[in-house]
This record gives sequence, C-alpha cells and structure tokens, in this order.
Amino acid sequence: MRLFKRFSLCFALSIFFISADLIAEDSLSIRADVWFPINGLPNSDKPGYMIEMASAIMKNHGREVDYRTMPWERSLDQVRKGNFDCVVGAYKDDAPDFLFPELPWGKIETTIYVKSDSNWIYQGIDSLETVTVGTIGGYAYSEEFDAYVEEFKETSKVQVINANNALEQNIKKLLAGRIDALVESDLVLDAKLQEMGLEGQIKPAGQLVGATEMYIACSPSKPGMQDIVNQLNEGLIQLRERGKLKPILTKYGLKDWKK
Repeated sequence: MRLFKRFSLCFALSIFFISADLIAEDSLSIRADVWFPINGLPNSDKPGYMIEMASAIMKNHGREVDYRTMPWERSLDQVRKGNFDCVVGAYKDDAPDFLFPELPWGKIETTIYVKSDSNWIYQGIDSLETVTVGTIGGYAYSEEFDAYVEEFKETSKVQVINANNALEQNIKKLLAGRIDALVESDLVLDAKLQEMGLEGQIKPAGQLVGATEMYIACSPSKPGMQDIVNQLNEGLIQLRERGKLKPILTKYGLKDWKK
C-alpha cells in the first residue's frame, strides 16, 4: 500500500511538472514593478502599452503573456536567474547582461521634480547637496547620478525605496516634506499624478537625462530566449507596418517614438 501511494505520488508529481513545462512553453512570463503607462496593473483594462505590445506579438506565436508585478530589483534578479522570462521598461544600463531586441520599445526623459512652491532648481550633481532626493531601488538613471546615489544612499541626502508602489510613496513623501525632490520619467510621473488627483502640486526642476531608449529585456540564462527576443523585435516591425502599434499607443495618450 505504501509503495502504491509512493508510486501514485511520483506519478502525480510527474504530471504536475510536465504540465508546468507545457504551460511555460505556451507563455511568456514578464515581471516588473508598476511603471505606468509602460506597464500597469495586471489583468486591468490598461496593463501598460509594452504589455499590450508583447501580448499582440506573442499571440502570433501561440503564446500568452503571464504578466505580474514585483519590485524592480527583484524582477531583475529573478529574470536574470531564469525564473521568469523578461522585464519591461528596461534601459540597457539597468541590466547590460540581459538580451535586448535590436529596436527600442519606447523613449523617455528623466526629470527631477519638486513641490510646486519650491524655488530649488537642479543645476548639476553638485546642486543636489542642498536637498534630500528620493529614488527607486535598482533603477539606472545616469552614470553620474547613479554614482551619487551609491555614495550617499546611507545618508540623509538620498532615500531609496524598494517596493511595487515606490513612486507613489516618493510622491507622498515629497508632498509631506520628508524629501525635497524626486527623480522620475516624465510620462510616468504625469500619469501617476493624474491617477492620484495631484496635478499641479509637483513641478519639474530640471532634466537629469534626455530622451532614453527603453526596451523589453529577457533572461540571459534561460534557454531559447534569443529566439523570443528575435520574435519580439520582428513583431514590433510588423505592428508598426500593419498599423497595429498606433491604436495601442493612442489608448495611453502616446505617440510613436520613431516619428
């Protein structure tokens, strides 16, 4: 009887793992923290334009997209280890060891923001010494700024948040006076302020980085990912040529970054 149970258990586990493998082959797993409009809440009517792009492309290859959120640093770590397939909204500096498609999936600018009644203006890295700036863990902003964060992250000059709602927390901290400035991308901050009903309460204080290319980026350690990346790259070309990219971007109030 014990042997039968053991055999039954082993058989059941075998079926489970076989099923898991089949599910994995039929889906593309994407993990990232919420960074709307690039990627939003899973299973919502607006999961993010990169999620919708990936879904449209993968559908043509018989795959579904399994998109869920987790903190950015953990997302990078888990995808790097091959536990999941890809992240979205990545700069090449975020994960230079990842596999990137040839074509970018968007462009974005990085800006320093302050409360609307603040007189402080960003005039280079040295000007940051008079303020406390809020950032998000694992993000790559610029080589110079990243070095500044690394040097002062254990001091009162820099506060780093690692969480799915890190931007929302930084906005609340800024308005409460717990930080003096925060760093974020223009498209993302504008969308978050609108969502929170806080338009007009925060203003730009200077640009940190000009237009930067963003990508979907995939695991360097998971077998077969280069083929997936090639499909994603070719898929973007086809979405553009067939007029299917514009409706996705329009849904989020965006325009094609190529034009």
